[in-house]
Amino acid sequence: RGTGQSDATNLPKQLSADSTAWVSELPIRGHSSPIVWGNRVFLTGTTGNADSLERRIVCVNRENGDVLWNQVAATGRGESLHKMNSWATPSCTTDGEHVVAFFGGGGLHCFSVDGKPLWSRELGEFPGSWGVGASPILYGQLVIQNCDSEGDSFLLAVDKTTGKDVWRTPRQSKPKGGWSTPVVIDAAGRSELVLNGEFGVVSYDPETGKELWNCKSFNGRGTPAPVWGHGMLYVVNGKSGDVYAVKPSGEGDVTGSRMAWHTPRRGGRDLPSPVLVGNVMVVIGMSGIATGYDALGGDELWKERLGGNFSGSPVAADGLIY
Repeated sequence: RGTGQSDATNLPKQLSADSTAWVSELPIRGHSSPIVWGNRVFLTGTTGNADSLERRIVCVNRENGDVLWNQVAATGRGESLHKMNSWATPSCTTDGEHVVAFFGGGGLHCFSVDGKPLWSRELGEFPGSWGVGASPILYGQLVIQNCDSEGDSFLLAVDKTTGKDVWRTPRQSKPKGGWSTPVVIDAAGRSELVLNGEFGVVSYDPETGKELWNCKSFNGRGTPAPVWGHGMLYVVNGKSGDVYAVKPSGEGDVTGSRMAWHTPRRGGRDLPSPVLVGNVMVVIGMSGIATGYDALGGDELWKERLGGNFSGSPVAADGLIY
């Protein structure tokens, strides 16, 4: 659901070498997270080098790790990247029939779950030196993609069966890049597509792409996706600056009217998205410091050093955070 929360119970609290069921040597490299549908695991990656790059989608058997198919989605030169990024960072999305993958300058591509190419779209060059990170999402018949870049930025919805545009909404141009994945929430009986970004969080009508409201951020980048609960959206900027909560269902600029609370957040960069467990929002910074905030009032409750560095987002299940 894009919330970082799972309904699973009785999950292991420790893992060991004996926990490994299988290991699969992948024929690709990249940063995308695997997604699971039934007995199939889908992920993206690349082969080759910057001068001759193949962008690929790979399907792995969930039961034994065998590679079921390995398809080329696009070929060409690789764009400039930040040293922490890859040419295959956004994760796939699937409805059990279509598998959609986004590669920034490498395009938006749809395959069947059996590996048959269905459609491909070129979406421009995505200029800048950072690369992309935003994953596509499915909403009804739509594939929705954040296309922020240092050039002309936009939010795009295409028909999942044809790849043709349904709507395209311009976004404030010249951000550093597009790394945040949009989430869909149900707020007061209406669906809202919410996207964090360089200049703040913006809500759109997912059917039409019309902007509903916007709330300015405290310090840009907007990498972490917002988390939804208690009738509020919880937003982390991406760089040092107040973490904040917004009540949706507003109109226009709601920075002064719908921001429920904001709390200073000092330190370095935030790549992971926050996660909500009960009345506590937990944010894990890149430097490995976890901070708990009162989700209802914003007070900082605790802080703990986990050790190591973090860029992946936590997930919550059965009262624990992994």
